[in-house]
Amino acid sequence: MIDKNLLTRTVEQAIADTDIFIVDVRVSPSNEIVVELDSPEGLDIDTCADITRKIESVFDRDTEDYELEVGSAGLTAPFKVIGQYLKNIGNEIEVLTTDGRKVKGILRSVDADGRFTVAVPTKVKHEGAKRPVIEDVDHTFTPGQCKKVNYVINF
Repeated sequence: MIDKNLLTRTVEQAIADTDIFIVDVRVSPSNEIVVELDSPEGLDIDTCADITRKIESVFDRDTEDYELEVGSAGLTAPFKVIGQYLKNIGNEIEVLTTDGRKVKGILRSVDADGRFTVAVPTKVKHEGAKRPVIEDVDHTFTPGQCKKVNYVINF
C-alpha cells in the first residue's frame, strides 16, 4: 500500500516555492490516489501534470500498482483548509451550521485558527425609523460550528 505520509511530503516538495496548497490527499485500500490542490490564482492542467510526474518519479508503478488523480479542488466542493477561505475573501459563501442554520453572505476575514467572519444582509430597524433597512451584519464562526462551507456561484 502507498505510504500516505511519503505521498504528502512528495506533493509538498512538488509545490514548494509556489502559492499552491494541499486541500486533501486520499489513498484508498486499493491504491487509488486522489490529490486535491488549490491556489489563489487557480490551477491549470499543465501544473497538475507536472505534479503528477513528480509523484510518479517517487512512486514506481512497477513496484506499486496504483491509480493517480491530481487535480484542483472543485469550485462547488466544501472548504476543507484555511487556504480555501483565504482565497475566497470578498466572495459570497454559504455556511451550514451544526445546528442546521444556513447563512449566506460575503466572507470578510479569516484568522489563523480558522475563525471566519461573514457579512450577512439583514433587515435592521433603527430607532425612530419608519421602515427597516437592509444592512450587512457580521457573523463569526469557528470550524466546530460548521458542518459545511461552500462558495456560492451566481449567474
